[in-house]
Amino acid sequence: MNKKQIIKYPLSTEKSIRLMESENKLIFVVDKKAKRSEIKKEIEELFNAKIVKINLFINIKGEKRAYIKFSDESPAIDIATQLGLM
Repeated sequence: MNKKQIIKYPLSTEKSIRLMESENKLIFVVDKKAKRSEIKKEIEELFNAKIVKINLFINIKGEKRAYIKFSDESPAIDIATQLGLM
């Protein structure tokens, strides 16, 4: 799968900001065909961050979202700042 297609964009909603502050998580909208391992590899390469866990969710509109929990040494708020979310 082409790298540009895996991760589409980060979500910047009230819920995503709360998750970032309380659980060190970020939410990304990803390609529907992307596998957990592909998403993990892509995020780790892009942001040089360690990932603890990835939960995937497909909403009613058919969007696939990846809830990514980062390790303590990779604060989600730093990654959000790199992305311009903060």
